[in-house]
Amino acid sequence: MLRPMVALQHDRGSSGQGTRAPLMWRTLLALDHALVNVAGRLRISGGVPRELRGKPLLMAANHIGVFDAFVLVAACRRLGLAPRFMLAGGLLDAPVIGPALRASGHLRVDRGSASAVAQFGQAAEALRTSTAPIIVYPEGRISHDPGLWPERGKTGAARLALSANVPVIPISQWGAHEAVYWGTETVTGLADIVPLARSGLTAPLRRPTFRVHFGEPVDLTEFEAGRPGDAVKAHAAIMRAITDGLVPLRAGEPDVPRFRDPTRPTDGHSPWRPGTQI
Repeated sequence: MLRPMVALQHDRGSSGQGTRAPLMWRTLLALDHALVNVAGRLRISGGVPRELRGKPLLMAANHIGVFDAFVLVAACRRLGLAPRFMLAGGLLDAPVIGPALRASGHLRVDRGSASAVAQFGQAAEALRTSTAPIIVYPEGRISHDPGLWPERGKTGAARLALSANVPVIPISQWGAHEAVYWGTETVTGLADIVPLARSGLTAPLRRPTFRVHFGEPVDLTEFEAGRPGDAVKAHAAIMRAITDGLVPLRAGEPDVPRFRDPTRPTDGHSPWRPGTQI
C-alpha cells in the first residue's frame, strides 16, 4: 500500500537535480527553455513539495498538442527539476534525435511488443530508484475530444505508481495546443510537415500563453498493486485530479478551445469533463 503523501510546503527554488542530469539532457533543457520563451509566455501555478524532491516521483499530465512536452519540460526546469519521459521505442530509435534522447536517460516503452511486460518491470524499478521525476501521459495520445478535455486514457501510469509505490503529481496544462498544429498521425512527406511548420513559425508573433499547474499529490493510499480493480480506480483518481487542475486554466473556454486547429481530430470523448457522468 502507498504511504500517505502530505504536501504542506512547496519550493520553487533549485533542487540541484538539474546538475545531476546527464550533460546531454542539461543541454537540451536549456535549448528547450529558450524555445518555449520565444514561442509564447509560460505561466506556472502550484509546485512540487520539498519533501518529494530528489526522490522517486511520477508526474501525470494531460496531452493537448505536439508542443506540450516542450512546455512541460520548461515548466519543470523553472521549478529546478530535470524530469525524464517514458517514450515510445520508435522515437528512441529515430536518427539524430534517438541517440540524444537515449543519452538523456529517458525510459523506453514498446506498446504491444513481446517485451512490454519485462519493460514494465524495468520501468517500475527505474522509477523506484530514480532521483528525478518521470513524466507520463496517461491518455497515450493527444486528446481527440472536441473540447480538448482529457480522454479516458489507460491504466499504465496508475499501475506503474502502485507497483513502484511512489507518489503521483498531477500536471494540468493549457495553451501549448496554440503553438503548433496537431498535423497528422504519421509524417509521410513534406506536405505533412507544412501545417506544423507554418503554425510553429507564427507562434512567436501570436505569443500564446502556456499555463501549467502542478497539483497536490494524488491520494492513492486506499489502492494496492495487483488487487483487482484498484488500478482502474487509481487511474480515475489521477485523471480527475488532472481535470480539476485544468478547469481554472481554461476558465474562459469551458466547452471548446478558442484556438481552432483544423488538423486535430475531434472524434474522441472525455469521460472526465466536468458535468460528465461516468
